[in-house]
Amino acid sequence: MTRFAFRNDAEWWRHAVVYQVFPASFRDTDGDGMGDLQGIQSRLDHLEWLGVDAIWLSPIHPSPMLDGGYDISDFLGVDSRFGSMEDFDGLLRACHARGIRLLLDFVPNHTSDQHPWFLESRSSRKHARRDWYVWRDPAANGGPPNNWLGRFGGSAWELDRPTGQYYYHAFLKEQPDLNWRNPEVLNAMSEVLRFWMRRGVDGFRVDATGVLIEDDLLRDDPPKPGADDAVPPPERQTRVFTDSRPEAFECLARLRSVIDEFPHRLMAGEADTSAGMLGRFYGEPSAPALQLPLNFGLLDAQWDGRSVTAAIDTYLDRVPAHGWPSWALGGHDKRRIAERLGPTQARAAAMLHLTLPGTCFFYAGDEIGIPQVPVPPERIRDPFEKLVPGYGLGRDPERTPMRWNDGPGAGFTTGEPWLPIGSCAPGLNVAAQREDGRSMLQLYRRLIALRKAEPALHAPSIEPLRGTPETVAFRRRHPGQPAALVLLNLSEVPQTVDLPGPGRVLLSTHLDREDDSLAGSTILRPAEGLVIREESPES
Repeated sequence: MTRFAFRNDAEWWRHAVVYQVFPASFRDTDGDGMGDLQGIQSRLDHLEWLGVDAIWLSPIHPSPMLDGGYDISDFLGVDSRFGSMEDFDGLLRACHARGIRLLLDFVPNHTSDQHPWFLESRSSRKHARRDWYVWRDPAANGGPPNNWLGRFGGSAWELDRPTGQYYYHAFLKEQPDLNWRNPEVLNAMSEVLRFWMRRGVDGFRVDATGVLIEDDLLRDDPPKPGADDAVPPPERQTRVFTDSRPEAFECLARLRSVIDEFPHRLMAGEADTSAGMLGRFYGEPSAPALQLPLNFGLLDAQWDGRSVTAAIDTYLDRVPAHGWPSWALGGHDKRRIAERLGPTQARAAAMLHLTLPGTCFFYAGDEIGIPQVPVPPERIRDPFEKLVPGYGLGRDPERTPMRWNDGPGAGFTTGEPWLPIGSCAPGLNVAAQREDGRSMLQLYRRLIALRKAEPALHAPSIEPLRGTPETVAFRRRHPGQPAALVLLNLSEVPQTVDLPGPGRVLLSTHLDREDDSLAGSTILRPAEGLVIREESPES
């Protein structure tokens, strides 16, 4: 029973809706309090009903779990906490049977310090794998080779006393960086990609793409202008010599060439979307890198009409002619959109997200409006909160378990959840919202269906329209088809918006105005968004 056939082209991802799953928090089937692969498979009916095109899984590989699984000790295995390789193969088959593609997180920058490669590398200066990691002699005073800082605080260098050298770690000291200047590392990581693609995986989200290579001269990073005690210590330098070095983009292009050995595969990834940088993550037409550098600009924009309109325009201006836009509205290390904007504006954000041109990524739980969940000190898991306390950097509050129903354990687990589920407000779960015709979940489902069905929303272009300071307005066109207007009120007071012509409401964020005919002007209620089909086809 296949929901729809896969598009038989290499660019299925251009109009896809990708759903991120943090495996530990999705659903637990064995009662240990941590989600697992069988739990994901057991809820594929939800994702099929919702209409998503692909699932992106955060790491499922064997790991000490010091950094949410991003400290990998075996790139070719499945952590027993999540299940077995047979469980993974079963999940992949079940996804494909429903017409849903499966993407894995690929973490090329570093390994766990328990990975066999690093254990061999640190065993001796003469070991064949010594140069697989970034080793350097101490400075003249015996200290670290330079001033580089780790993302989790302190020096980015750790002394290995038995061999007398420091190794570099952009993240935890238990996450040593691989040496991407060594062609053997590229070959080994290329084989990791091939291993999973041969199993049928449809692509990857590449972690930490901009930090694969650091300055070979080990020049010190300069202080960040204006950084005072209010700035977290790891962010008090401008990472000129550790981030987005030219050689890193060459590595991405070489990885992309491996991806392209297999048809219909996707390579998305973390990226710097600032001016002058975004294009480099796409690569050149002759040497492409990421198909989809992930863009979190909607999360970073101030939430008012002028600021959001400017953020959209600025980002789209930076996407090169051979690139394709992407929009991410949440993630495993981003504050929940319902927490940031509140439940009503989160609905407007969902409509904006799913009607812009490009590929959409959203995070499990956002479709029901899960907020941040407070995590008491004794249950903190995230190294950011442990090592850089007091700055609000902890990511546990957005990683708390999915809420499936109002029963014990919210339908997530029969045991003690690995992170608190929090107090379950009435209706804040999947089962209740499926029954509520005007819920956030129903809005997501309707938006995804409209995105697939309406030709104007398939077009690559966007035509901005002038609105009020509190509204966002734009038109989407497809040749020979009626245009679609998107009008969004980002305020909590009604806004009157002039219409360019007559039209019919296809969808309201309130889910109560469908088929209304409009002409001249319309009033948008607080936090309301409308998708309107213009009456006359545009060519």
